[in-house]
Amino acid sequence: PMEANRKVSIIVSHGGLDEVYPALILANGARMEGIDCVLFFTFYGLDAVTESKVDSLHVNMVGNPTSPVPTMLMGLPGMETMAAKMMQSKMTDLELPTAREMIEILDEAGAEIYGCLLAMDMFGRTQDDLLPQVKDIITVGDFYDMSEGSQIIFT
Repeated sequence: PMEANRKVSIIVSHGGLDEVYPALILANGARMEGIDCVLFFTFYGLDAVTESKVDSLHVNMVGNPTSPVPTMLMGLPGMETMAAKMMQSKMTDLELPTAREMIEILDEAGAEIYGCLLAMDMFGRTQDDLLPQVKDIITVGDFYDMSEGSQIIFT
């Protein structure tokens, strides 16, 4: 039998296109299953909810052992941009929403979206820099309080 009030809290700490999407897809899947969902964007994950950055997320090629590109070439200028364009093209073919659209969909589906206060201070951002779907800027303690009884996923 399904448990009542299932909850998941997802920490999004990386800002690459290939790193943000798994968290967004997990959150979307949770909401589709009726599972309450909190997303906590911290450090470079904040880029996914920052107005000036969300539409230009890149793909992290350097240090990715599963990359099809030889290690020698991964650090060359333009490789991350090329990889991001290739990935975005494939995502368009698959009719996947953009990161911005995913955030809008999650908000409409009832997911709660938060930014991390410490990361916001570190990067000199204010709530005005973020997408309107970000409900609030909270501390780690706040995140733990609202995540009591949740499964916590770190991405």
